[in-house]
Amino acid sequence: MDTNKNLYTVIYSTILVVVVAVVLALASYLLKDRQQRNVKLEVKQMVLKSVHLGSEAETATDKAKYIEEQYSKYIKETAVAEGKDTLKLYICTLDSKEKLYILPVHGTGLWGPIWGYIALKSDFNTIFGTTFDHKGETPGLGAEISTPEFCKQFEGKQIFNNGEFVSILVVKGGADPTALNQVDAISGGTITSKAVEEMLQSNLTEYLNFFKANLQGAVPVTSAAESTIAAAADSTKAALKTPIK
Repeated sequence: MDTNKNLYTVIYSTILVVVVAVVLALASYLLKDRQQRNVKLEVKQMVLKSVHLGSEAETATDKAKYIEEQYSKYIKETAVAEGKDTLKLYICTLDSKEKLYILPVHGTGLWGPIWGYIALKSDFNTIFGTTFDHKGETPGLGAEISTPEFCKQFEGKQIFNNGEFVSILVVKGGADPTALNQVDAISGGTITSKAVEEMLQSNLTEYLNFFKANLQGAVPVTSAAESTIAAAADSTKAALKTPIK
């Protein structure tokens, strides 16, 4: 074939595109399981971080094994019924037997998705710990939401004030040190800070009936939580015909 003719160029380009497409598709297929495992492992690590566990993951000989062992030991996955929906909930039982309730949160930052986990004590009001992450916030500014310094501010804060849901305010210019529902915004990261505030407000509101059921104190908090969780689990099982894992 005359390599100087247009037909040769078209055929060559077509073959090249097909070969590259096949290689990429094959690579994606072969790596799919590994990618899914990595995503699940990252979620488990973040859940553990929200309750100050799994701190040795980065130095462990086998990181994946370490995270899986810590997760299996301390964390139970379940759900909360909210109307026709079920909301994911993680229950952590510490060595001290204290129970913590971990909620996933997600929102939109300045440049893309932001997400995290917030752990509440058994009063369903006081924050035990948080962890946040992002896809593309600005390094040194909005990206600071993923730092321990930012997350630590939330510890001991409360999402209710005299029984009224107030969530957590991320305050530009500095939080009131006496306020139990305020933390400092990130300097230079106002939009991302506001996004974190809105994310918490929006996501925690979805669990409001669950919180209030336990805050009423009609029965001990742990019993109320377990009853609500059991009902949610039964509802989900009936709807999906599969057990919750």
